[in-house]
Amino acid sequence: MAKVSETTARGGEPGSDPRPGPPHTAGPLAGVRVLELGSLIAGPFAGRQLADFGAEVIKIESPEQPDPMREWGRARVQGHTLWWSVQSRGKKCVTLDLKSPRGHGLFLELCKEADVILENFRPGTLEKLGLAPEELWKVNPGLVIARVSGYGQTGPDAQKPGYASVAEARGGLRYLNGYPDQAPPRTGISLGDSLASLYALQGILLALYWRDARGGTGQVVDVSLVEACFSLLESAVPDYAATGVVPGPSGSGLKGIAPSNIFRSKDSKWVVIAANQDSVFVRLAAAMGRPELASDVRYSNHAARGAHQDELESLIAQWAAGFSHEELTSLLDGYSVPNSPVSSIEDIFQDPQLRARGMLVDVPDEQLGTVVQPGIIPRLTRSTGEIGWSGPLAPGSHNREIYGGLLKLSAKELQDARDEGAI
Repeated sequence: MAKVSETTARGGEPGSDPRPGPPHTAGPLAGVRVLELGSLIAGPFAGRQLADFGAEVIKIESPEQPDPMREWGRARVQGHTLWWSVQSRGKKCVTLDLKSPRGHGLFLELCKEADVILENFRPGTLEKLGLAPEELWKVNPGLVIARVSGYGQTGPDAQKPGYASVAEARGGLRYLNGYPDQAPPRTGISLGDSLASLYALQGILLALYWRDARGGTGQVVDVSLVEACFSLLESAVPDYAATGVVPGPSGSGLKGIAPSNIFRSKDSKWVVIAANQDSVFVRLAAAMGRPELASDVRYSNHAARGAHQDELESLIAQWAAGFSHEELTSLLDGYSVPNSPVSSIEDIFQDPQLRARGMLVDVPDEQLGTVVQPGIIPRLTRSTGEIGWSGPLAPGSHNREIYGGLLKLSAKELQDARDEGAI
């Protein structure tokens, strides 16, 4: 289970010292220092995960334009955006104007002390700031520079802006979603952004391993939102290349995969029943009180069930409608048939399995006392993750710690930097 600091983070004016609790010492990434640039989801989600596992993540925001994530989210409590608290948990927040000469110099000094730079600007932004990878490697050859963008750093569309919804469409995911002959809907989350962040995390860890365990140097981790979505298309690429088949949306199930669909219970709850494997279908037929279905030539193997999918799932739908969702899931569990109600977030909060696994944790919050946040994934048995504190409310909450402590700036130098608008 994720461990949570017992002390509460405190924000304040730039230069104040929050009290975030004990530093990460047990996490597998303890000792790794990350400079997080950029904003919103693609990129900062990877930064959150790095912080969860012990990395010191220093989030850099413009003094004039902090991360818009501070204002995003469906819910606000006491003027507090809860999504920010999750996305920026465990991070140290500093302000820095990369366009100012002093800010530019301070950033290069931070780079000397860092292992990773994580950014999700449009390609070319670092170069325009005079901070191209080649320039950064001059001060620190070991820097891993993770760059998350809509289309990647190269190619004819590299300069086009890209958001999750655009990437999901361009990468092929949107085409497969929904029902035939209907407008392809989006998932109710920014899936493309989160997928890209997961690949950025993977790339950072690969690059660090190559640098530290294999004697390598710094390198760029180039992640495209479009490619992150494209990577999930399963067999679509070889299938189309070999046969010209163009897979399309298949509604609530997958064409030829049966039974694996949602079925409505007597109390109008949707329940997923997934029994497309031969041995599992035998158990489902027994649960239905119709063991003969398993030997029926129409349903006796995977291919046959796929060919007769509609009629088979109609039979299951009629059967499932005779039970409440609790009766149905209990019966299916008794026969070891994979199943689940389609859970809302309200259902998830009542889920004993997720509670037992530490997926809902109370995290100290400087304004609200505590907030419930999603737990840490994956679970490691020896080098556990840790949620130190919620995202600091005030931009620049850790300016004094980072600039005064890490870079050894004097009080006068800090004040001069503030007066110039560099931090």
